[in-house]
Parts: sequence; C-alpha cells; structure tokens
Amino acid sequence: MEEFRIKNRRDFLKKSLYGSIGAASLSMLPAEVFAKREQVKIVILHTNDVHSHVDPFPMNDPKYAGLGGVARRAALIEEIRNQEPNVLLLDAGDIYQGTPYFNKFGGELELKLMSKMGYDASAIGNHDFDNGIKGIVNQLHNASFPLLCSNYDFSDTAMSGKTQAYKIFEKDGIRIGVFGIGIELEGLVDKRMYENTRYLDPLVKAAEMSVLLKNEKHCDIVICLSHLGFSYESKKVSDVVLAKESRNIDLIIGGHTHTFLDKPMEYSNRDGKKVLVAQVGWAGIKLGKITFVVERNSKKKKVEGSSLNLSEFQPQI
Repeated sequence: MEEFRIKNRRDFLKKSLYGSIGAASLSMLPAEVFAKREQVKIVILHTNDVHSHVDPFPMNDPKYAGLGGVARRAALIEEIRNQEPNVLLLDAGDIYQGTPYFNKFGGELELKLMSKMGYDASAIGNHDFDNGIKGIVNQLHNASFPLLCSNYDFSDTAMSGKTQAYKIFEKDGIRIGVFGIGIELEGLVDKRMYENTRYLDPLVKAAEMSVLLKNEKHCDIVICLSHLGFSYESKKVSDVVLAKESRNIDLIIGGHTHTFLDKPMEYSNRDGKKVLVAQVGWAGIKLGKITFVVERNSKKKKVEGSSLNLSEFQPQI
C-alpha cells in the first residue's frame, strides 16, 4: 500500500512539472441545488504559507504525522468544485521556501502545481523573495494566476508591471473584488532580495482598495489577501488591526504567523459591521473553506467558514 502511495505521488509530481495532468479524482457527488434562486452561494477556498510542502508530512513526524500533500489538496478541491458551481481558490503568500523542492526547482514546481489546481490569485509573502526579485520574475511564466499586492511599489525593480493591486471575479452575477497586502520587508528580508521595492502603508492602501472595489467597481464581496500576520502583542499592523480599522472589507485571508484557526474570527470594523479573519496554519496541512450566501436583490450576505484537514481520510464537506 505504501509503495502504491509513493508511486502515485511521484507520478503526480512528474506530470505536473513536465506536462499536463488531471487532479486526483474522488467520488463525484451531485451538485447542491439552492432552494431560492434569488440567492447565490459563493465558496472561497484558501491556503497560506504552504512553504514548498508538496508531499505529506512523514508518518513519524511528531506533530503533523501524515498530514498535508498537494495530491490530497488537489483531490479535495476537485471534489468541492464538482459540488459547487461558484468557487474561488486563493492563497495568502509564502508559496516558497521550506523543502528541497524549492532548492532544486526555484519555485517552478510550486507555481505549476498551483496552476494545475486552478488557483485564482495569490498574495506575496516575505519568503517569496528568497531567490530575489529576479527569482520571482523568472518563475512568473509558470503561474496561470496573478500575484496581488497593492502596497509594494515595484516600479524601480524588474517586477514593475508584473503584479496587480487587485482583481475582480464574477460568479453567477456576483462581483468579488480581491486585493493583496504585504508585510514590511525591511528588517525581515535581506535588502538585496527585494532591492528598490518601496513599502506603502498597509492600512492606507487597504482603505483605498476597499473603497475602489466596493464603491467604484461595485463589488458585492471584498476580500483582502494579507501577509501581515494574524495578531501581535506589539502595535505592529496585523490582520486583526486591519479588520478593526477597515471599512468595506468582508473577509481577510491571512498568512505569515502560521496561525491555525478552525473557523474565521469575527471583528467589528469602523462602521460596526462584521469582518471575518481567516488563516489555516502552514505547510498545506489544512484547506480553508468560507461560504457566502448573497441575496441578488438586497445584496445581504450570510457567511460561515471552517478549515478542512488534509489527511489520508478526506473530511465530509
């Protein structure tokens, strides 16, 4: 059995690096039918800080034995897409650095695998600069999805024009605006790695982006992909701080602090409205799932979220 698993995983990686592949199949379930056609269900799947963890953790790992693995994530994502017509798949950064796959392929494998899984967008994490600006640029052709960041000014680097501040997705008539926010690199990343990248205030840029997406672009759901970190004892800007200081943001999908949240945390923004903050740890151990139900006419929203373990036995979804 173990020999079969190893062979299966190797075949998956080989095909993903050098050619086209179909994600591992799970049993197909009938699509859920919404009773009220005036309501639309939007499912947001998310990861963060995967750190080049392609394989599951070994069974002798003292903390995460047998958890994770790209093949399992691909299978679970495919199963959810078979059930739900309106799915977005997002990542909050730190795609790179953590296993020999990054040392060997420089990010090529990670981006190809994410593209095969159909990621829609990703933020940029501090470890994504570990091969420098040119290291990111040289691998971007392997990504079928955009890197989103509104508060890194790359205009004086080779990354100029190669990222987007935001992207708008439309699902069954519902507009979802997604923008990216990155952590301050000074003191965290070697200056030689990020060169002349200029850091812009994340609270200011988040306010600009959310106003743009909600009021000018008429998005029904606004999502921030953040690599600021969940929370700090100091006054350092975090996802919790951003949530409380924000307007117009419905969901913050975070990273950097490797915080395992079984379900999103709720905070009140400056207008007393609910903002969700989600994060699913690190290393691809879990897949976050957040469901919005939007009324077509009033645009009122209901939302719930959870995190799904990626283990040998798939969870009920």
